[in-house]
Amino acid sequence: MTVSGPTLQYFTEFSSPIGLLQLRGTEAAITGVYMEDHRRIPALPANARRDGAPFRDAQRELEEYFALERRQFSIAVEASGTDFQQRVWQELRCITYGTTVSYAELARRVGNLNAVRAVGMANSRNPVSILVPCHRVIAANGSLRGYSGGLERQQFLLALEARQPA
Repeated sequence: MTVSGPTLQYFTEFSSPIGLLQLRGTEAAITGVYMEDHRRIPALPANARRDGAPFRDAQRELEEYFALERRQFSIAVEASGTDFQQRVWQELRCITYGTTVSYAELARRVGNLNAVRAVGMANSRNPVSILVPCHRVIAANGSLRGYSGGLERQQFLLALEARQPA
């Protein structure tokens, strides 16, 4: 009989144009991308090991994104959340690079026009920001609201994408 323990968790940090980014995950997938002063950053798991090796591809893809060389990410992502949060996060992946949608539009896309606040909460709890582009959701009037990584970072990411890579 084989007894398996808890999945080993890894983390690393690297500098980016929006400050220090912390990547978390397993050997199989990224489970978290957090910025300095991120509003909802959970404590590292007790078994987390600092090791950049499991994140080489993720770091490379993020660097390519910041260098305007990448529009979509191909790395595996496993975000933990409720069924509703998972639906919202899946819709976030459908928002085209360089575009934005309102919270109301996102609620419509998940099938509940009355869930604007719930969509906003799910968006703010996205643990894999940038990879799952919660920064592309804005208020109906075009203003930026409540980005967990900070409004300055949201503005930077939207401006970066507006430049459109070659």
